[in-house]
Amino acid sequence: MTVNATDGALDNVEIESLPRKKMSGKKLVLFVVLPLLVLGGGGAGLYVSGVLDRFLHPPAPDPAVVAATPGHFFDLPNIIVNLNTEDRRQTFLKISPTLELEKAEDVALVERVMPRIVDNFQMYLRELTLQDLEGSAGLARLREELLIRVNAAVHPAHVREVLFREMIVN
Repeated sequence: MTVNATDGALDNVEIESLPRKKMSGKKLVLFVVLPLLVLGGGGAGLYVSGVLDRFLHPPAPDPAVVAATPGHFFDLPNIIVNLNTEDRRQTFLKISPTLELEKAEDVALVERVMPRIVDNFQMYLRELTLQDLEGSAGLARLREELLIRVNAAVHPAHVREVLFREMIVN
C-alpha cells in the first residue's frame, strides 16, 4: 500500500485491489448466532416466568374500585322454569335477576334485546338439576353462566354482574 506524498491519502487503486477477509464460521457463531440465542432464551425465560405479563397485558382495574363505583341497575322480569329431574316430581325455580350495567346508555340496548336475554336464561335454567344449585359454589356458577349469556346477548354493551333479588326452589 502506498501513500500519496502530496496529500497523505491512500491511493484508491491499491485499496480496491486489497483482498477482503471473509468472516470465519467461528466468528459468525460467536458474533451473530450466539447473541441471538441468548436474547431469544432470555426473552422466553421472561415470558414464561411472567415478568413480561405486565407489559403485554395491562393490569385490570382494581376490583375494589370497580365495586365502589356502582353501575346502573336494570331489573329483568321474574323467570320461572322447571328444573331437570330424574324422577316424576316437578321442581320449579323462580329467580328475579337484576343486571348491573356499565353505563346508563346501555339500558336502551338491553330493552331491545330483552326477548333474547330471557330466552338464553330459560334455555340454560331448564337444563339445571337441583344438585347444580346447591351451596354457594352452585350459586356462583349460576351467576357466572348467566353473566356469560347476557353479555353475549347485549354485545357491545357490557354487563358487570347478574344479581338475584329473589331465588326460590320449590
